[in-house]
Amino acid sequence: MSFGSGTESLFAYGTLQLPEVQLDTFGRLLAGEDDVLPGYRLEWVEIDDDRVAQLSGLDSHPILRRTDDPRDRVFGRVLALTPEELDAADEYEVSLYRRVSVQLASGIRAWVYVGH
Repeated sequence: MSFGSGTESLFAYGTLQLPEVQLDTFGRLLAGEDDVLPGYRLEWVEIDDDRVAQLSGLDSHPILRRTDDPRDRVFGRVLALTPEELDAADEYEVSLYRRVSVQLASGIRAWVYVGH
């Protein structure tokens, strides 16, 4: 996938992949491709933000934990979004998450939300 200049890459592994979440958060469906993030594993956390839980339909969401073990891998999608849409994603994600830059198995450098 070729991302244009001024486009950000975001690795989504949970609710940001859901069409209803994308439409509400970004006002559109985002283009993306399947990818893998090595050295992390998925855990689950309870979400106490009613709006986010209602939008996703889930009261617990996946969260990434860094392990640095190459056998640990998380499957998801790398999405192309504008800097303004990245700001909207920051607003959607609850305080349990922070955004970091990672290198995906494809070689793409992307933002991802991980646990504190």
